[in-house]
Amino acid sequence: MSFTGLGRPNATSGMCAAGHAKDTFLELKRKKIYRYLVFRIDEKKRKVVVEKTGDPAETYDDFTASLPENDCRYAVYDFDFVTSDNCQKSKIFFIAWSPSSSRIRSKVLYATSKHRLREELDGIHYEIQATDPTEMDLEVLKDRAN
Repeated sequence: MSFTGLGRPNATSGMCAAGHAKDTFLELKRKKIYRYLVFRIDEKKRKVVVEKTGDPAETYDDFTASLPENDCRYAVYDFDFVTSDNCQKSKIFFIAWSPSSSRIRSKVLYATSKHRLREELDGIHYEIQATDPTEMDLEVLKDRAN
C-alpha cells in the first residue's frame, strides 16, 4: 500500500516500517548489538522509524525509562534469561506501549499500524500490550518466557 499523494495518513490504513527500522531490528536479532529498540510513527514520512536503540549493557529499567509517559510507542526488547534447566536463553518481546494518558489519535494510529509492523519484524517470540508500566514489568517477561 502506498501513501504517495496523501496529505495526511489515514489512521485506519496503518504505517509500514522504514527500511532502516527493519535493518536495525535484524541487527538486534542476529548480531545482538542492541538490547532494545524504541519505534515511533513519523507521520510526515508515513513510516515507523527507530527513535532509540539501547546497547547490550543497558538494563530493563533503562529500557522502560526510554518510553514516553504520555505518548504511544512500539518497542522490541531482547530478554536474556536462564531456564530452570540452567540453560541460557533469549526471547524477543514486542511491546505496544499505549499509556492511558496519550492522545486518542495517537492510540488509534498505533493500534491500526501494529499488525503491519509485527508482520515486517520476523522473529518476535511474544507480544505485550501495555497501558501502564505494571503490564510490562520484568516479572511479566519472565513469566511469559518460561
